[in-house]
Parts: sequence; structure tokens; C-alpha cells
Amino acid sequence: MSIFKKILAGAAAFVLVAGAVQADTIKFGVTDITGLESLQTEYGDFVAVLEEITGDEIKFFPVNSRTAAVEALANGHVDFILTGPAEYIVFRARAKAVPVVAWQRLDYFTQLVVTNESEIKTLADMKGKVIAFGDVGSTSTHLGPAQLLASIGLMPNKDYKALNIHRNVSVEAMLRGDVDAVAVGSSHLVNIRANFPDVGLRVAARGPDLPNDVLVAGAHVPAADVAKMRTAFVNNAGKLLDAALKGEENKKYLGGKFIPTVKDSDYEYVRQAYITVGAESLAKFIDE
Repeated sequence: MSIFKKILAGAAAFVLVAGAVQADTIKFGVTDITGLESLQTEYGDFVAVLEEITGDEIKFFPVNSRTAAVEALANGHVDFILTGPAEYIVFRARAKAVPVVAWQRLDYFTQLVVTNESEIKTLADMKGKVIAFGDVGSTSTHLGPAQLLASIGLMPNKDYKALNIHRNVSVEAMLRGDVDAVAVGSSHLVNIRANFPDVGLRVAARGPDLPNDVLVAGAHVPAADVAKMRTAFVNNAGKLLDAALKGEENKKYLGGKFIPTVKDSDYEYVRQAYITVGAESLAKFIDE
């Protein structure tokens, strides 16, 4: 299966489907949460506060793939979706999504991890090595590290061998000598150390902070409605963040801020990463 197909077929997504675009209903979605019950648990308090602020009704409705979420936004069945940076690029390219407000994640970056005994000391030492990446299309374990390596001219399967495997499996492979380095997100290393307490690991390279998650609007949403949503976050940031943080999965936003000045160019690093891994078609508008 091609990278293009794998990325479009990846990660479950959830969207809200509602009725008319009058002030009584907002069509809103969240990606990467499995099951309607989980969606309600994670975002129920947040949605209740957003309804109170906007005076609009919000309903949850799940779909089973990112592809379906993109199609729903492109066809005007969904107005707003909260998504990650990798998904944003696809939403932008396929549905001309408009960034509304970023949800900041502190200390969100890529790391390339090796054993203490490894000869790899710098990013340049990765040349000619075997590197294990995470799931295809993952911002922090695939796209981010690939672009970090590309920043010094190292391209996948040309200057190094790239594998996509689960991080625990990849660490085991590294201990066997089958893999030289493992790409992980900033939050993963603590868990890896806990799972492999007797193994000495170190970070050989760290990438720049990655772009934030972002609430996007479909191209069909009137500018006035986009502005209304953005204003709701600007004027009620603390209240909305407190409500969002009641969801366990949303602890990643702890200490962060809502950033209403978000723009498409903030995601250029991830867009270039798609090109680096050979999925250029996902980084461009269909009609370009």
C-alpha cells in the first residue's frame, strides 16, 4: 500500500453532523478519539461551555476514518474540526480548511533515540543507518523526524533506511542491532524508559517544536461564523480551556494557550515533511 493510501486510511476521526447553518447549530468534530462515548466523555464539558458562550447547539456524531472526515468537511457536512498538524495539512489540501484557533501543546517535538553505546552522536551520524519511525503520517514519530533529517539533506531510503514500526517493537529491534535509532515524540521517551528500565538510552537529536493542534473551519463556513468562533476563544479562553482539560486525553494541552493568530504558514514544516516522505499530493490542493 502506498504512503498516500496509508495516510488517508489512518487514524479514526470523529465529527459532529448537524443541521442548517443558522445560529442554532454548529457542526463540530474532533479527530483521533474512538467511540461516541469517549468523545462525549472527553469533550462533553467543553461543548457545554461552548454552547453557553455561542448560544448554539452542538451534537457529536462519529465517522470511522480520516478520509470520511475530510470528505465531510469538503462537502459542507461539518463546519469545525479540531485536529492535529499532520491531519490539518490533509484537511487544508483536500477541503481548503481554514485555521481558526490553535490549541497549544507544550514541549511537543521529535527526538531520535539511540542506545548509550551507539556510535551515533549527531544528526549527521544518521547517514547510512536504519531508523525506525512510528505510524505512517504521525506528526511526531514519522513526519517530524523525517523533516528533521531532511533539514541537513538526509532523505528517507536514499541516505538512510526508514522503517515504520511501533516504538516498543522498534526499541527491541534496536537492542538486537536491527535498528540504529528510533524516532519518538517528546512524550514517549518517559514511557519507553519505564518499559525498558535496564536499557541505557540517550537522545542523539531533537527537532524544533512542532506546530500545534488546530481548530479548522470548512471553506463553506461564512467568514462571520469563523470570526464568531474565534472571538469565543479569545474572550473566554480560561473557561474553555478549563472545560477541555476535564477530558483525560486533553491533558496534553495543560499549560498551553489558545492562539487565535494561527495561520496556514505555521504548518509549513509539516507540509514539507509530507513532500519529504513522498506524499506530495497530500500537501497540495487537488486543483493545483
